[in-house]
Amino acid sequence: MRLAAILKFAAAGALAVTMMAPGQMKAQGGDTVLKPADTQKLLPASVYYRGQSAPTQLRNSGGVKFADGSFVLATLVDNSGYASDVQAKYQAYFITEVPLKVGGQSLPAGVYGVGFVADNKLVITDVGGHDVLTVATGDDAGLKRPMPLQVTADPAGGFRLYAGRRFVIFSR
Repeated sequence: MRLAAILKFAAAGALAVTMMAPGQMKAQGGDTVLKPADTQKLLPASVYYRGQSAPTQLRNSGGVKFADGSFVLATLVDNSGYASDVQAKYQAYFITEVPLKVGGQSLPAGVYGVGFVADNKLVITDVGGHDVLTVATGDDAGLKRPMPLQVTADPAGGFRLYAGRRFVIFSR
């Protein structure tokens, strides 16, 4: 009986170590959640938005590599050179190579600005600063280590784009 308990403990420990391994994490269907180290090779040091160039914060980035090789990438930007109304709606640069469902709404492939704004909303704008869609966000009070921006697999399927504890679900 004692040997069985030791084996269970060892198996649980091995599982815990596997779950905490850094780098890429496999999500459902062969899709891979990308960490900042993975996205730094793919994202530029600065990006264009509404007539200006803004530096990216590659340490605050994430994304997904789908099983077919397509990407979704997001990174925070230094938006200090923009007017305050633009800063509110333009916190991150969002690139999708495939059409997505974001908060249940359709988003075509493209390059966008995103912002988590008041009233628990996410606003997605085109690079000219025009609103494309607005969706409700969730709040994950149980998130152990909130980061300024991160992408994770959603337990119910799809993925979550987080800004701190606030998130929106996206999927193909």
